[in-house]
Amino acid sequence: MDKERILVADDDKEIRELIKIYLTSEGFEPVLAKDGLEALEIINKGNIDLAVLDVMMPKLTGIDICMEVRKDNNIPIIIVSAKSQDSDKILGLTTGADDYLTKPFNPLELIARIKSQLRRYKKLNDMGDSSASVISVENLVIDKNSHEVSLDGRILKLTPREFDILLLLAQNRGIVFSTEKIYEQVWQEEYFDSKNTVVVHMRKLREKIEEDPRNPVFIKTVWGVGYKFEK
Repeated sequence: MDKERILVADDDKEIRELIKIYLTSEGFEPVLAKDGLEALEIINKGNIDLAVLDVMMPKLTGIDICMEVRKDNNIPIIIVSAKSQDSDKILGLTTGADDYLTKPFNPLELIARIKSQLRRYKKLNDMGDSSASVISVENLVIDKNSHEVSLDGRILKLTPREFDILLLLAQNRGIVFSTEKIYEQVWQEEYFDSKNTVVVHMRKLREKIEEDPRNPVFIKTVWGVGYKFEK
C-alpha cells in the first residue's frame, strides 16, 4: 500500500524537520519545501495527498499558494501561521484552506488534523451509490461521485469544505442545521468556538451558488437557529 504523501512547506528548517519526524512515525511520506515557489511546483507535479503551508514564506506566501492551487485542485490544505487574529484565520479560510492552525502548535494536534482531513477527503471520493449519486434542485446539480457542482450547466469551483457543507444540507432538505452541527458533521471534530469558520465558508458558498447571496434561493438562514436547504 502506497504511503500518503504530505507536503510540508515552511521556511523554518527546524519546523520542517520536526513535522517530518512525526509524519514518518505515523506512516506518512513527508515532502518538504523551504519556500512558497518550491511548494507550488511540487503540488503542480501532482501525487500530493495533503499540503501543510506556512503563511509567511519567501517568494510565495501560503495564502498565495492556496489561491493558485484552488483554481483546479481540491487536495486538503492546512494553513499554519503565527498570526492568531480572527481576521487572519478568516483570510486563510476564504482563500480555500480547509483548516487553520496557529503557531506554536503541538505536532500531535497537526497530525490529528491531517488524519481528519484525509479521512474526510477519502470518504467523499469513495462515495459510490450510483442510484443516488446526483442531487438535482432546479438548475443546481450536485454529483457526489465526481465531486462536482454545476449551475445552469456551468461547473462551479468549490473548495472541499464548501462541497461538504452543500452536500450535507442538500441531502437533508428542509432540516435546519446549527453552525455547531455543521462544523461537527463536516469537520469531523468537536465544536469549539468555531462559528466564524462555518459562517465564512457559508458566505463563500453562497457567493458561488446563489444569484443574489443576500437573498439566497437554495440555502436559507433560520435566524437564531442555523441554516437549511430549501425543499
